Amino acid sequence: MKATTVDAAGGEAPATLASGENVRACLRRWTSGTRFGDVALVAFLVCQVLDGALTYVGVVTFGRSIEANPLLAWLMDTVGEATAVTGAKVLAGTCGIALHLTAVHRIVAILTLVYLGVAVLPWTGLLFF
Repeated sequence: MKATTVDAAGGEAPATLASGENVRACLRRWTSGTRFGDVALVAFLVCQVLDGALTYVGVVTFGRSIEANPLLAWLMDTVGEATAVTGAKVLAGTCGIALHLTAVHRIVAILTLVYLGVAVLPWTGLLFF
């Protein structure tokens, strides 16, 4: 038997999240992610951590003028390097998790490659080679 409710017009409508059936379906959808999506999210979060650490080391080593992102450079001037980088990376990680929960795994994977190409690899080359 399918759960229904009576709407304002007196007709039947599908039950909302108040019914246990739809809550279970919602949780099942959120927890049954694909392996690709899970790998993309983990890689994205690892890239965020690497970018944050390398950005901090780069800014401390070469000065704030080395930061190419003007918003992050302004934030560093306002609240300091560690707070700015931590805040930016927490925000980016939260957005990545939100994308993962809405099942747009290809976008997360593309963003991971972008971060790898324009942030992690350049900082690695600058700092270590």
